[in-house]
Amino acid sequence: MAEADEKDLFKVENDIPPTAVMLPRYRKLKRLSIIGTSLVALVPLMIMTLLNYYQDQDAYHAETRYTISRLLSNTQKTLEFAIKERRSALSLIIHERSYEQLSSQAGLKSVLDNLKESFGGFVDIGLIASNGQQTYYAGPYDLKGRNYENQEWFQEILVRDVYVSDVFMGHRNIPHFVIAYKHEKEGGDFYVLRATIDMELLYHLIYSLDLDKNTDAFIINREGILQTPSLFYGSILEKVKFNTPQHFRPREVIDEYHEEGKWLTSGYAFIEESPFILMVIKQRESPFFHWFYRRTGLIWFLLLSAGLILAVVIYGSTHTVKRLRELDRRRAKIFHNIEYTNKMATIGRMAAGVAHEINNPLAIINEKAGLLKDLANYNENFPQKEKILNLANSITGSVDRCSKVTRQLLGFAKRMENNIEVIDLKNLLEEVVGFQTSEISHRNLQITFDFSQELPTIESDRGQLQQVFLNIINNAFVAVDDGGIINISGSLDSDNLVAVTINDNGKGISEENLQYIFEPFYSTKGQFGTGLGLSITRDIVEKLGGRIEVLSELGKGTSFVVKLPCQSKKGAYREKT
Repeated sequence: MAEADEKDLFKVENDIPPTAVMLPRYRKLKRLSIIGTSLVALVPLMIMTLLNYYQDQDAYHAETRYTISRLLSNTQKTLEFAIKERRSALSLIIHERSYEQLSSQAGLKSVLDNLKESFGGFVDIGLIASNGQQTYYAGPYDLKGRNYENQEWFQEILVRDVYVSDVFMGHRNIPHFVIAYKHEKEGGDFYVLRATIDMELLYHLIYSLDLDKNTDAFIINREGILQTPSLFYGSILEKVKFNTPQHFRPREVIDEYHEEGKWLTSGYAFIEESPFILMVIKQRESPFFHWFYRRTGLIWFLLLSAGLILAVVIYGSTHTVKRLRELDRRRAKIFHNIEYTNKMATIGRMAAGVAHEINNPLAIINEKAGLLKDLANYNENFPQKEKILNLANSITGSVDRCSKVTRQLLGFAKRMENNIEVIDLKNLLEEVVGFQTSEISHRNLQITFDFSQELPTIESDRGQLQQVFLNIINNAFVAVDDGGIINISGSLDSDNLVAVTINDNGKGISEENLQYIFEPFYSTKGQFGTGLGLSITRDIVEKLGGRIEVLSELGKGTSFVVKLPCQSKKGAYREKT
């Protein structure tokens, strides 16, 4: 109820109409309020989001390194066990069986069958003499009698007792690797038991890993040649495009590095007692997309929270600034009334004093002049009768002129009820300028009038228009130097409004100040101005159904354009008595 009463009071007291555009000062206040409050509310959310993003990056990095490390550890052990198991089987055979037991087709085939049944992965087996000639062979190929003396693996076996080869093509023309054992015979000679291992053994161990589409696991040798196919780097026996790890550490996960525009995390493990290096490489997702897809709920919550916060902030700031503006408008109205009342009271007191001090002597002068005329007319032989009559007439004319001036002053100062009448704007402006005759003459100002002959009369309030134009013209007087020019013109614009333009060649108004000149309490006159003159002027013009515009350029002058309707606006501005 109290709020309703306050609104009614505001409606009654505030006769100033709301403008369509919020004044720049309030727009700035609203903008700063929204920005400041939003930052206070949203910055903590943004900081928490960034912290979550970087924590997710760290967790993703750590998870990737852990996954690769686990794959390396498990697969390394499996590969080492598989190769060591088959080496041990061959070692057992060559030490438990004599050369005679092995140097027969049937005996060698029996050994191969037992190896396949017990361990799997064996393709064939052969017995090779010290000259590199394969004397006995059991397997699917016709390789008996092949000579391996010049092959790399045979040269290696001469130095070592056991040898695990790289993957190569050989006589079979298919990828394979071999495990060979050298055994000394009596008399200083030796022979080699050589077994071919099926590549399916390595393939099975690699392909059985549970890998996603961004992870690649493969085996290379120490020269960087692929021993198994790679998802990222090509087919078997092709050379990889990265530097081969050095055997400083048996297993390591390498920090991220950038390769061909992709972020990779790679790990390697050396397979003991073999030339093989197990590689696991993971192409990392974009950190942002990884975080975005895994924190969708958090992001939606953040966006909804930010939207709700912004909506509340905008609504609250708009409502607060609007309320503040309404309070300022009410305060401005009070000051308007105080300023107007003080001005009218001062003028009224001055007018009353002038009327009292001038009208009485004028009446006496007028009566004496009339008596003088009567005396001159009564006596036909009155000396210098014509001259005396002319002087008496001059006196009475001057008295009439002074009386007219005092009546105009009283009429201007009197605060009356709204009185709509037909007004000739040119006459009204000439009358307003007439009050400034003394200052115009003293400062040698040039006042020109340029009104179209077709300019129609208007229906409006004379007293209010006098106040409007007097205020604008007084501002023009302040703006121009002595000898300045003020041009007052009138025309009919395209909206069928009568436009009165008051143009001066004064110092002008800066673009920065121009947007504030109609705001209450804004003044460029320092301590000599109240900042209410143009605010009151605009409000009166709007109440009379018109509008006021201003054009100015610093150092070149200012033009005020007052546009008024030809017919009186319904419910026009009514001053309270």
